[in-house]
Amino acid sequence: MDELHLIKKYNVAGPRYTSYPTVPFWKEPDLKSESWINSIKENLKEFHSFDVSLYIHLPFCESLCTFCGCHKRITKNHAVETPYIDTLLKEWDLYLALFPDLKIRELHLGGGTPTFFAASELKRLLTGLFGQGSVDHQKVELGFEAHPNNTTAEHLETLFDFGFRRVSFGIQDYDTKVQQAIHRYQSFIKVKEVHELAREIGYTSISHDLVYGLPKQNKRAIEHTILRTLELWPDRISLYGYAHVPWIKGNGQRGYDESDLPRDVEKRELYELAKEMLINEGYIEIGMDHFALRKDPLAIAFKDQSLHRNFMGYTTKSTHMMIGLGMSAISDSWFAFSQNDKTLETYSAKINRGELAIFKGHLLDEKDLLIRRHILDLMCHFETKLSTEHQWTEMYEDVLERLKPMIADSLVLLQNNTVKVTEAGTAFVRNCCMAFDQDIHRHISDKPIFSQTI
Repeated sequence: MDELHLIKKYNVAGPRYTSYPTVPFWKEPDLKSESWINSIKENLKEFHSFDVSLYIHLPFCESLCTFCGCHKRITKNHAVETPYIDTLLKEWDLYLALFPDLKIRELHLGGGTPTFFAASELKRLLTGLFGQGSVDHQKVELGFEAHPNNTTAEHLETLFDFGFRRVSFGIQDYDTKVQQAIHRYQSFIKVKEVHELAREIGYTSISHDLVYGLPKQNKRAIEHTILRTLELWPDRISLYGYAHVPWIKGNGQRGYDESDLPRDVEKRELYELAKEMLINEGYIEIGMDHFALRKDPLAIAFKDQSLHRNFMGYTTKSTHMMIGLGMSAISDSWFAFSQNDKTLETYSAKINRGELAIFKGHLLDEKDLLIRRHILDLMCHFETKLSTEHQWTEMYEDVLERLKPMIADSLVLLQNNTVKVTEAGTAFVRNCCMAFDQDIHRHISDKPIFSQTI
């Protein structure tokens, strides 16, 4: 079957699988803090490790990018910085009061726009986090997301002094028509300036985030963007597919006519063109939507199958616990998921009352944990070994029945009790994961939930 027919056949709505179960199917709409805390205790008992990946959500942006699906607060009022940092530090104190032996092995500043904050405020945040003996500076990996337009030498130097060596610059696309459609303006000259400054300061892992499938984007635009990107030679490149979900994100994604969006085969061709250009220049395709130079730790982790994936994306650090601080931040104790309140006011009020700001989550049962492992293996390694325990026989029968079309189309192989995604099937890895997903096949609704898989 040719690629055109495959894309038409498998381009259905489906999750990106940063978790399983996926957020729309979490079964605790009012998760209690006690249940969440007990799940952390279960984690510590099971894994005998206090290592934690810490994600900090810094939600403020000065302007709205219409492609964005993040939880953010648009404001030019920088007076919000100080009270928000105060609240983050109080939230971390709540966790340390319960679990004083937690050790930060991985920390990521995300957003929103982390570089919305003054370097002095980020310094205050990190001083508060690191000043309590909860960081092993020899082992920790630190990274942050940055907007090229407002990232200063002071930002880069301040974070470098704390041990940050990874920075991800949000680029999206260099074409002026695309930038106008998504309300995200930045010149190549500005990106080059801040990229080279980061390299000069000593950052050893610089990533550029690009997006394909944007409004008014075509082959010429994506080729131009990749050629510009290759001029700067970032260590890593994230090439995300634009998720068009205006029913979730409201009017922000209605800033253009839907006829301006590349669809189906046209959208996939943008990815394939970019992929070919990157691979020809020595980059390795990693998992879904990621590329890295061969000597980059991410590429090495993919090759030796130590790659891990969580709500922060692909990572070389495989901790079994992730704690999210900040408005809307998601946490993962392996045995449970929790999410903080999505509004700044409610989140702040709870933390300032001395309460965790959790408002929903999910407690994973034995079947959830098994399916989670399969989906994680598929997303990271493109293969997963089926359990031989008899209790899962009926579930696997359903999974294999759903995989039959993909096996017939040579997108998936079943060998020695192992499900393997073929090279041709990597574009459809989300569809393969959906075969294992119990929730999505039980769900019946006329309302859309997920973006298209292609």
